[in-house]
Amino acid sequence: MIDFLRGRVAHLETEYVVLDVHGVGYRVFTPNPYGLSRTEEPVQLFIHHHVREDAIQLFGFPTREEQSLFRKLLDVSGIGPKVALGVLAGGRPDTIAAAIQQENVNFLTKLPGIGRKTAQRMILDLKDKLGVQGPAAAAAELMEPAAAAGTEGGSAWAAAREALAGLGYREAELDRAWSRIQAGLTGDESPDALMKKALQQLFQG
Repeated sequence: MIDFLRGRVAHLETEYVVLDVHGVGYRVFTPNPYGLSRTEEPVQLFIHHHVREDAIQLFGFPTREEQSLFRKLLDVSGIGPKVALGVLAGGRPDTIAAAIQQENVNFLTKLPGIGRKTAQRMILDLKDKLGVQGPAAAAAELMEPAAAAGTEGGSAWAAAREALAGLGYREAELDRAWSRIQAGLTGDESPDALMKKALQQLFQG
């Protein structure tokens, strides 16, 4: 079983990276591929090795916390690897954990792929399995995305913007990315789709 991989990012796609580990290319699905820099510096990803009858897939995360939360999400009825990956693309692990512990269905339904029933199952199945968040941290992390990012672009962009800010991108960078992607939008994009479009722009500089 693979626990982590360390190597150079040889290739990027919207859903995965190819990690070059001593000359072997591993395709690793990860929440925010464009958040990983294509440089000669090695990148370490903590791996979940997912085996199905028709496929063997690797899912990778920059931190142990994300790896752990991903595995817990897979235990929730109705959540598979693709949805779990989208959840982690839409928010930081501590933010998601705090929302579950506080039974914040409104916040959870803003995450990609999560409807009200799935959010309720997440709370039921995971509330007692996650670490405790301090009240101050929870209050700061769970402010509504619209309050954090303004109403520009609607709730989908607000949620995507909050997640991107959590990755360390500055306000000016996010404003620039938003101005670049606006023209090509239909208005029906999910936060996950907007996040990927914005990350492409942010990666290009």
